[in-house]
Amino acid sequence: MGTECHHADGAHPGLKGVALNRALSAAENRCAATQERLTTPRRRVLELLLESDSPQKAYDLIAAFGEHGEPAKPPTVYRALEFLERLGFAHRIESLNAYVPCRIDGAEHRAAFLICDCCGAAEEFEPDFSSQLAAAETAGYQVSTITLEARGRCAACRAD
Repeated sequence: MGTECHHADGAHPGLKGVALNRALSAAENRCAATQERLTTPRRRVLELLLESDSPQKAYDLIAAFGEHGEPAKPPTVYRALEFLERLGFAHRIESLNAYVPCRIDGAEHRAAFLICDCCGAAEEFEPDFSSQLAAAETAGYQVSTITLEARGRCAACRAD
């Protein structure tokens, strides 16, 4: 099998229409419940992440920020990304230096990603690190972050 990807765009679609509005409303409700503010710039960055079919670099978000094509000032987007990460609405994929919306509802969790080397899709999943974290605590470590990124080819690209 060759390494060229013939995977059609849209197999890992972002949110559109009603689904997008529902996700943005849920984010606003979560912010209100924790007395945080989903300001207009924060909401716009979250909207861009939710709409995207693949992980987005900060400079892509800066360029796409304006409703009419005007870019944002970089600090605006970086502050919004920091907020979205802190509240669990977005994750940074370290190896890609890119961001994705959180796709797992509910309480705080440790995210891990399956990254397709062909189409660039990143699928979030929640790994079970309980035994490793228990071993770390026994050894006296306090773990603050864990990064797990598995690379390969998604099912759609493998089928092509």
